[in-house]
Amino acid sequence: MKYIDLNADIGESFGNFKVGEDEAILPLVSSINVACGFHAGDFMVMAECCKLAREYGVNLGAHPGYPDLWGFGRRSIPYTKEEITNMLLYQLGALSAFARAEGVKITHVKPHGALYNDAVVKLEVAEAVARAVWVFDPEIAIVTLPYGRLFEIAGEMGLTVIREGFADRGYLPDGRLVPRNQEGAKKTGDEAVAQALALAEGWVKAVDGTVIKAEVDTICVHGDNIEAVKLAQKINQELESKNIHVQAWRKKRA
Repeated sequence: MKYIDLNADIGESFGNFKVGEDEAILPLVSSINVACGFHAGDFMVMAECCKLAREYGVNLGAHPGYPDLWGFGRRSIPYTKEEITNMLLYQLGALSAFARAEGVKITHVKPHGALYNDAVVKLEVAEAVARAVWVFDPEIAIVTLPYGRLFEIAGEMGLTVIREGFADRGYLPDGRLVPRNQEGAKKTGDEAVAQALALAEGWVKAVDGTVIKAEVDTICVHGDNIEAVKLAQKINQELESKNIHVQAWRKKRA
């Protein structure tokens, strides 16, 4: 039997503003990435997500982003390397406190939105992100695309790298994600399920039809997608039908 980790970005509500169905998606994934208050999330939401991670036994990841509530962290904002490292340490420290209160630990860090994309292509951003994780806890893994600056830098530093694919996002021929403001950026329904299955088998089809090699350890379903729960259910069913079991990346795989 083959195994794949299925992850979801959650905890992106704050105050009276609700995003996604966090608890409903927990039984369907093996890892979660929790917003840390800068692009979304707040102290109550972060605490609840850590509690849910403990209750459902999933891997708990930090999902830090640029300080951009208005843009949901999806706008690239120029910061110095020191600023990026420190903004990540700030967010990791906050989530770590809530995790400790629940008796769980952060297992991985997945940058959010524009920070994620910038770290793929910009050396200084990648170095800043990798340094933050290294300084905070070098045993924590970094989640990123299976190529690019962060993938390379984190590997060179000896950090564990979890290679990620996306069920609900379109791909460019060079393996990058299609920008959200362009046609083909999102995958939904059966198309997203089919892409998840392809990724689990090590490949993905780009928007122009090019077949790309994509060896991944984890597949993401975005929690702010209105059909996220239904999509995760269908992906689980289809993976199991292909004898591919959803399991957290850190657990021993026989």
